[in-house]
Amino acid sequence: MLFDSFSLIINLHGSKKEEEENTGDIYITFMGAPLTAWPWENLGVLKYVLYGPFVAKVVYERFYEEKESIPNMSWCLHLLILCGLRGLLHVLWNSYSNMLFLTRNRRIIQQGIDFKQIDKEWDWDNFLILQALIGSLCYYIFPFFKNLPVLNVKGLVTALILHVGISEPLYYWVHRKFHGDNLFNRFHSLHHSSPVLQCLTAGHATVLEHLVLAIVIGIPILGASMMGFGSACLIYGYILVFDFLRCLGHSNVEIVPHQLFQTLPFMKYLIYTPTYHSLHHSDKDSNFCLFMPLFDALGNTLNTKSWQLHKTTSSGKSSRVPDFVFLAHIVDITSAMHVPFCLRSFSSLAFRTRFFLIPFWPLAVVVVLSMWLWSKTFLLSFYYLRGRLHQTWVVPRCGFQYFLPFGGDGINKHIEEAILRADKIGVKVISLAALNKNESLNGGGKLFVDKHPELRVRVVHGNTLTAAVILDEIPEDVKEVFLTGATSKLGRAIALYLCRKKVKVLMLTLSAERFQRIQKEAPTEYQSYLVQVTKYQAAQNCKTWIVGKWITPREQNWAPRGTHFHQFVVPPILPFRRDCTYGDLAAMRLPEDVQGLGSCEYTMERGVVHACHAGGVVHSLEGWTHHEVGAIDVDKIDVVWKAALKHGLRPVSSGSTIKAKGN
Repeated sequence: MLFDSFSLIINLHGSKKEEEENTGDIYITFMGAPLTAWPWENLGVLKYVLYGPFVAKVVYERFYEEKESIPNMSWCLHLLILCGLRGLLHVLWNSYSNMLFLTRNRRIIQQGIDFKQIDKEWDWDNFLILQALIGSLCYYIFPFFKNLPVLNVKGLVTALILHVGISEPLYYWVHRKFHGDNLFNRFHSLHHSSPVLQCLTAGHATVLEHLVLAIVIGIPILGASMMGFGSACLIYGYILVFDFLRCLGHSNVEIVPHQLFQTLPFMKYLIYTPTYHSLHHSDKDSNFCLFMPLFDALGNTLNTKSWQLHKTTSSGKSSRVPDFVFLAHIVDITSAMHVPFCLRSFSSLAFRTRFFLIPFWPLAVVVVLSMWLWSKTFLLSFYYLRGRLHQTWVVPRCGFQYFLPFGGDGINKHIEEAILRADKIGVKVISLAALNKNESLNGGGKLFVDKHPELRVRVVHGNTLTAAVILDEIPEDVKEVFLTGATSKLGRAIALYLCRKKVKVLMLTLSAERFQRIQKEAPTEYQSYLVQVTKYQAAQNCKTWIVGKWITPREQNWAPRGTHFHQFVVPPILPFRRDCTYGDLAAMRLPEDVQGLGSCEYTMERGVVHACHAGGVVHSLEGWTHHEVGAIDVDKIDVVWKAALKHGLRPVSSGSTIKAKGN
């Protein structure tokens, strides 16, 4: 839709180029055939200007012509409303199919939707523009469209007869022709290039195919109208039901119960199912029908596995136990919309506050409040890494709720239930995100391990790798650093590690007791490298600041010109100083062989996850059997870092010494 294309317009040409490089000779043939490329495919978001004449005519008629009755209101307005409803129908269907907490047990293809497929299907709504233009031509060509009643029951019956008698067999015959080598390579291969069916895949096809679909849709509407039985309800109803069934077939979620076909066996020839159509995409030589398998039966192209696979999938027992779980939480109201089941395209990009989110904010508030009252921890997304299933579960709480005086027990209950559930189903490692491992909340996960010593699932806070990522950013020639949040879990580990490297650490803390406790943990010969300071003025000559606690622009002013701010504070500090540089939050890029990853983790770029997430991944890949909770073991920092690099994870910070070395 409009906001989908707008948010990717700067990446549009890059994704097209990537698509070219990855589809080979078939793509070259495809581009050379007529009626393949969309005329407006290079316009990006500007393609929606093509709706401009329709809007202009509606405005003109509204202010300069007599008002018409509702059924005979501007045909342009009807077309705009119909396009909007069709687009909304596809988006809602796609949202439902991506609600893994509802659909995970009835997914047909278990593979995830990756970024490549999302980019390829970005302009799925091109067909709406095409069919709006065709609709406007029909209005001028056929005068009977100018005075249609609201409803004519005879028209509905006539359209149904024409659909079954003409549209269904016509589509079946043409579809089979499109699977011939020549037409398939030149046209239909684009639609079949999506490895995982999604509702938006239904719109991902060439101009020629959508012209054929326009004819298939138009026959019942034109036929009934030419007989004098046309109506507004017929046009709206037939087209929306047509799109509904197309989305159903491409949803990758089996929602049709197999008991329907057991009770009424003839129904399996009258309506297809998502499983039925998915077999067509995997087999390609069977199940060609539009919506009625009857024509596959008559044409001897019905896949014999259709009904048994449908029964197996619809039983809801097809889910797999994950090997690794990252237990996340909602950051804030706005970012709560940055999920695949809201806007798939938006969630495939790093989160940024966008203007189009503003109208949805009240609804998001209601949803978040409802989750606070009734929701449990739910499954959000997944991907595969070296045959292992990795899932992200979400605690239904926003960041601000973690700091409410009465919220702690409830949040810990959610986290504990998630850990126990993971343990029960056989998850090997569960990693706690950000506030879910807050020291004051549960001691970095130690509360749960102490309470349930028999846990088989390994609980990991991931802070060891977080510390390693931050330490990797610090140049080897640095001799002095200024550390805020110095007595926190991460601050303590960073200070103890750096002092062993003979780096002087100015630890900002007002608590002499906490400072001395940390200092005593350091080897005697290195304790002098740890220095307590109580004011920011103490760092006015230090150009390396490690920020673990939020600092204001005023406090940043104490840093000398040329200072680099490394940080592990959430949210990141404001980049106030133009004469200084600011590091990124600790994060790592997943290995290149990750599969089915199609959503970004908050503000991280594609393929990048927070270091605590990556720490859990390393724990899982290494097969370590210990829990990583409570205080960070400084001796394990280098061990975890080397393990991460060994498994192909890479730092993303511009200041990384690994990146600087080109490794």
